[in-house]
Formats: sequence, C-alpha cells, structure tokens
Amino acid sequence: MDLEARIQRLETRLAALEQASRAPSKPPEGDFWALEHLRQAARPEGEVVFAGYAELASGSWGWQWGLPVGELLSAPWAEVAESLAALGHPLRLEILRAVLNGQSNTQDLQHLAEIGTTGQLYHHLKELQGAGWLKVGKRGTYAVPPERIIPLLVILSAAGGETLAMRKGKKGGSDEILDGHGNPAAGAGPGSGPAHP
Repeated sequence: MDLEARIQRLETRLAALEQASRAPSKPPEGDFWALEHLRQAARPEGEVVFAGYAELASGSWGWQWGLPVGELLSAPWAEVAESLAALGHPLRLEILRAVLNGQSNTQDLQHLAEIGTTGQLYHHLKELQGAGWLKVGKRGTYAVPPERIIPLLVILSAAGGETLAMRKGKKGGSDEILDGHGNPAAGAGPGSGPAHP
C-alpha cells in the first residue's frame, strides 16, 4: 500500500473516531441512576462518592470524589473536626454563601445583616481561612478555594438539603434509604426522607 492510501485510511479512521467521541452518551435513567451505577461498580465493602457541578459568580466548577467505606471507617475522624467546626457557626455559613454569590470583599460582607462589628467579621473570616474554607486573593478579596466549593455544597446538602430546598417551596433531590441487604427500607421509599429506627 502506498503512502497516500495509508494516509487516506488513517484520516478515515480518525474521522470515525472523532465522530464517535461526539456521539451523545446515553442519558442517566431513573431517579437513582447514580446509586444504581455505584451498586454495580463499587468496591465490595461499598463506596461513598460525591460529585457536583455549580455555576457561580466566580465561574463554573465541578468536582468528584470517592472513598471506599472501609477507608472512611478506619480513618481518624478527629482530624476533620476543626474543618467541620468552622462551619458550625451561622454567620460563617452566611459569609460563605455570600462569597459564593459574588460578595467577595470585606465591604460587601460587612453589609450582611447578621454581621456585627468589623472585628467580628474579621474573626469569622480568620476562622474560615484557618480551616481552609476561604482564601484571600488580591486586594483583600475572599474566595472559596475551587477544591472546596462542591464539598461545601455537599456538606450543606447532607446536613439539611431537604430543609433548605423546602424553604424555596421545592422538593429536594432524590433519596433512597436501604436496609442492611441493599433493599429499599420499609416505610422509607424514594423521596420519603431519612428512616428513623
């Protein structure tokens, strides 16, 4: 085969590959498509995965992370106490929400209704910085580090997503509670909220 014919074959194959990569992927099906995929693909002991995509004032952000359940259960949880404690104050959560919504300098943040004095604002900013939830940029602007945006939203969703969504008059995301055998728990079907023993 001459060089010209080989190049033509390569170009044809390349065009087919490019076309295949542009083909739409099969959309997820059902309310629990992520859970179903995880059941099939997870490690034997299970896996916790979180992911998200957000369009914010600072840009578009996506994040995905997963850990085997065994690693999570054997890890020293006390090591994350400081990071979680920084989120345990209502004013700090309001500061983070404001920063994610584009209020990034101290002048903007000082106008939040709940903030008292400038000293109180700087105290809360320092606590959030120390725990890694905020970073200071140029000219004293604040930002939630990109690697912390989706995890922060996941923590808020896990802690009260249904409550937060209900305040806006909307039903929250899909949830499914499983019993110890991987079957839907009695009285805790899709959308029913957490099951209590």
